[in-house]
Amino acid sequence: MNRIHDLGGMHGFGPVDAEPEHLEPPFHEPWEGTACALMLGTLRLGRWSLDRFRHTIETQAPLDYLRRSYFEKWFEAVCALAVAEGLVTEDELRTGVADTPVRARDDRWTPVFATDRAPTWSAGDRVRAVVRNPAGHTRQPRYVRGRIGTVVRVAGVDPLPEAAAEDRCEPGHTYLVRFEAADLWGPDATGRDAVYIELWDEHLEAA
Repeated sequence: MNRIHDLGGMHGFGPVDAEPEHLEPPFHEPWEGTACALMLGTLRLGRWSLDRFRHTIETQAPLDYLRRSYFEKWFEAVCALAVAEGLVTEDELRTGVADTPVRARDDRWTPVFATDRAPTWSAGDRVRAVVRNPAGHTRQPRYVRGRIGTVVRVAGVDPLPEAAAEDRCEPGHTYLVRFEAADLWGPDATGRDAVYIELWDEHLEAA
């Protein structure tokens, strides 16, 4: 999905003013810890997948996405999913008072981390990230599409994000792929830098 969240590799947004990792606390405010616990707790209910949660964040209005902090995006996404799944109503969120029963659901999201298919790629293979503009969720960053990289290793089996965002489990092989900085950003990139990305079969083709 080509939306405001996929800003990686784009110019014009200024430098990242990152806190030193050894000084950065897990949460800057107590409410951020609550938002994190709320997200992890509701995820365990099995009413939606992690990728559906990510997709819900990605579909926030562009101006809202830019002005909200990291955990504000989390909180808004959990609220939207909870309403969509009948766990709460808009009125209950506004008032803080429960007044309707939770809508029951027999099925639950259950990820599968195994497949009978053999991996398509092996370490050392040269691959190209396919050029695509999906309408829904994807874990393939826009800046690698059409670029050539090298498979470092077969990383394991995970549900395909595009399907998981719709609460469908389609397990597939993932690959850790190295992309040279110069191949992504051009000759001005530092020669020794590289980006490592985990991608699925659906994201790759022979180079």
